Amino acid sequence: MPSNTAFTSVYARQNLVPSPQGPEMQPIPSSAASPSVPSTSPSSNTKTKSSPFDWPLPVRLYVQRSFAPENTKKGVSNPDLEAKLKLVIKEAAESNQLHLLDWDAMLLPQEMLLSERATTVKPINSPWRALSSLGAQESKSTNGSHPKKRKSVELDNSRYSEDSDPPWRKATHRGTVEERVTKQPSAQSDRAEKRQRKNPDKVSVGDGPSKSYHSLEKRKRRFEDDQLSVQAPQPFILGRDTSPLPSPDEGPIVGRSQTLEKQYFRLTSAPNPDSVRPLPVLEQTLELLKLKWRKESNYAYICDQFKSLRQDLTVQHIKNEFTVNVYEIHARIALEKGDLGEYNQCQTQLRALYPQNLGGHPPEFKAYRILYFIHTCNRTDMNDVLADLTQAEKNQPAIQHALDVRSALALGNYHKFFRLYLETPNMGAYLMDMFVVRERVAALANICRAYKPNVKIRFITEELGFESDGESVKFLIDLEAQALLEECDDGLRLLTGQAGSIFESAKNAAFRRVKI
Repeated sequence: MPSNTAFTSVYARQNLVPSPQGPEMQPIPSSAASPSVPSTSPSSNTKTKSSPFDWPLPVRLYVQRSFAPENTKKGVSNPDLEAKLKLVIKEAAESNQLHLLDWDAMLLPQEMLLSERATTVKPINSPWRALSSLGAQESKSTNGSHPKKRKSVELDNSRYSEDSDPPWRKATHRGTVEERVTKQPSAQSDRAEKRQRKNPDKVSVGDGPSKSYHSLEKRKRRFEDDQLSVQAPQPFILGRDTSPLPSPDEGPIVGRSQTLEKQYFRLTSAPNPDSVRPLPVLEQTLELLKLKWRKESNYAYICDQFKSLRQDLTVQHIKNEFTVNVYEIHARIALEKGDLGEYNQCQTQLRALYPQNLGGHPPEFKAYRILYFIHTCNRTDMNDVLADLTQAEKNQPAIQHALDVRSALALGNYHKFFRLYLETPNMGAYLMDMFVVRERVAALANICRAYKPNVKIRFITEELGFESDGESVKFLIDLEAQALLEECDDGLRLLTGQAGSIFESAKNAAFRRVKI
């Protein structure tokens, strides 16, 4: 008598190495899709164990290729892949062709699925039919791999034939959309008939084409046009003047235009190579723009041309020393004209280009960044810049000057600050001009607290970095402090003892932040 055990014996897998992409394939016997269950009847005295099926080596390699990461196809899920793979092997096993088929040349299951989907998709006349067909395919693939899932949400597509109406039309008796749009409601038509019988000489509202009728007809035509466009999509035909749409695999375009000057237009579609200038033409354009800037100094024209030049570099993915030179020149011109918007765009691109070691002047523009953060009082970004500075960069004259400016303002040393203002290297003075006025107001408030009862205007000129006494007097008049000026024997003086809160109020207004 066989002993009764407290467990049920199962058979372990004998083949098919586990794949990193999906679960293992269960061995499929040639006689049936599911493994046979051994008989456990009491009449049988001996146990018969079925020997594991020996899958051919090409079949095993075919399964491994199906789940390989490099063969993954977008849109094909693992359940669909497993179901198709099982179906292919099952059909080959049932037809006794496992050893006869060329598994190395056979399409992978994901390729078969994509091919079947491409051949079965046709123009669909009704969105409901499209939904029904897609639901049938999805439920078919889902039930094949996970038969116990999604029982509550499966669509019973057998109820809806090819010519059947969607359930929301069957549930209501209002007619189709076209009928509701074009036909007049029965109650309204009855009222129109009654009015016509009472006043036969008058024309009824519904007799002639009204404004609402025209709008309904227009809406109907629009729906018909949309439906025709969905049913019969026309292929996209490139015209003579239309630029071909580049594929992501083809890489950047190469311009063919030989025009040196081109107006800037924001791209809304793929660029046309016939309107894009190649690198040799762009180099000639840069020389022309530098010459025109020296002669004409027309910033609106120069800025437009530089933006167009930068756009041609971007669409062609050109990143070299010439690209860095273009952005640096445009940033300097924008600084000279006080255009911080264009300056920031160029500075952002330069921050991405400098780590690629393409040349240029990284210390100069890093010093500009420090001065810009002083102007915007951006302490967070300032701390990030200071943390990224190396000792070699700190020894650069431009960066060292910018750090001294920051240190002087942090310590309240306005005497040193205005000395540095007069000794700014490169084009940093244009950035310092943007915040030197507020620092002069703050320094003037400190002078009025420290020096009593008055100081010479000459002293104000030297301490606050003015070029002449006239500029100092004009600055005080702009602050409405003309009543504090007094003419003395040794020259014009400022009555600091009577200043009161004039300069303190001006200082608070200069450093006020706008909350957005």
